[in-house]
This record gives sequence, C-alpha cells and structure tokens, in this order.
Amino acid sequence: MGGQSPSDICHTSGMNSNTAKVIYGFHAVGVRVKTAPDSIIEIYIEPTRRDARMRGFLEKAKEANVRLIEADGLRLSKLCGQLGHQGVVARVNPLAQQHSLDDLLDQLPSDVPPLLLVLDGVTDPHNLGACLRVADGAGAHAIIAPKDHAVGINATVAKVASGAAETVPYFMVTNLARTLNELKERNIWIVGASDEAPKTLYQSDLKGPLAWVLGAEGSGLRQLTKKTCDLLVSVPMMGAVESLNVSVASGICLYESLRQRSSL
Repeated sequence: MGGQSPSDICHTSGMNSNTAKVIYGFHAVGVRVKTAPDSIIEIYIEPTRRDARMRGFLEKAKEANVRLIEADGLRLSKLCGQLGHQGVVARVNPLAQQHSLDDLLDQLPSDVPPLLLVLDGVTDPHNLGACLRVADGAGAHAIIAPKDHAVGINATVAKVASGAAETVPYFMVTNLARTLNELKERNIWIVGASDEAPKTLYQSDLKGPLAWVLGAEGSGLRQLTKKTCDLLVSVPMMGAVESLNVSVASGICLYESLRQRSSL
C-alpha cells in the first residue's frame, strides 16, 4: 500500500475529480468492491485499524486488485465529511444507470409481479438510505422519487443504505403523477399509505403488481399524489405515537406485500 496524499491521487488516477464521488463505511465500500471493482478509483484505509473486520475487508479489496492508500482518521473524515467512516473511504466513478424504469419493468419475468416503492417528498438522506436498505431486503425492484422533492444518492445515503444503494435502482422522475399514471397503464396497482385511510394494509389485497407510495413523516403524501393512488391504506397505530418514520413504514408495507405473496 502506498502512502500518497489525496492531492497526489488527483493527478495519478487520471480521473476528473468532478466526476468522482465518495462512499464510506464497510458495507457501502464492500458492496462496491464485490459488484463493481473497476469503478473504484482508490480506497483510503486507516492504518491503525487492524481488527478482523478490516483484515477481511483488505483481503477482498486486494483480491479485486483495488488501489489501497493509507490515510489517518482526520484525513478520512475530511474526505467524506463524516466521522463515522469506520476507517474506510473510497473515491469511485458513478455507476451508469443500467435501465430506465420502462426497461426494468419490461425485463421482469412474466411470473414476477412488480413491487415498487415510491417516495413523495423524502428529502432526508438518512431516510432514503434506510428506505433503500428496506427495499433491498424485501426484494423491491426499484425506488421512484420526484426530482424536485427528493434527495439524490450521496455518501450519507450510501453509508446508511449499507450497500443497497448499489443494488436497488433509484429513479428520479420529472413528473411523479404522470409516472404513476404510466404505471397504471401497466396494470400496476398504486397504493398510498395514509393515516386518514379507512382500511389498514392488513385488510387489503396486496399480492399483485403494486407500487407503494409513501410521503415524508409529518407532511405525508401531497394532494395530487394522493388523488392519483388507486387505494389508500393505513398502518395501524396502537400507542400514543401518531406516525412512523418513512423507512419504518416502508418496511411494514413492503414486507406485508411479500408476506401475502409468499402465502400463494
């Protein structure tokens, strides 16, 4: 491993620093090493960390022939803008979007009903990261969000997503209502989560092709989005708390669809 400084790397990597992005943490960087090592410009690691987790990570990085550079904790924090980097920070080239939403849906097997998560007005990167992780776990095929009311994929999102930012397609669309109507044309049922709905998700048939639509905690779904939904359902709240974090609600909704499908 070399001891080059980040200023050296900008010249020796041959990459335009404006096109690169930073990801950090064992999960996020580890998934990139596993799935797209050629996209990694370099990985900075804290040399004082030599525990089993770091040793395992370094072994996989070396097998992938990824460039490793030692850097102290302060330098790592400056690189990623966070303290919780776990001693691992990577500069990577953005992955090309492999599919448009239409392409993704067209390529699904005919016996696999689409399961999508639509986030309306979720602007907090921690919430998006957690939603990506939940979507990956439940087997959702993609997350959709409006360009003007959403956060993009950044280093914080990738860290919180624990690798799911690399595995779950995230489509930002210009007109969310129009996109939802296009999904309807594909016979995908649009189901919105609303605490005002008379029926709960447990009283609803959620087995078929479906797009869950959730809004940010507090503000909920925008009126136009709500009107576009085919069905509104609620998550039952049995205690004093009036609402759930959007990532928690997303998990409940997606896994209820998964549970109903598994019972077929």
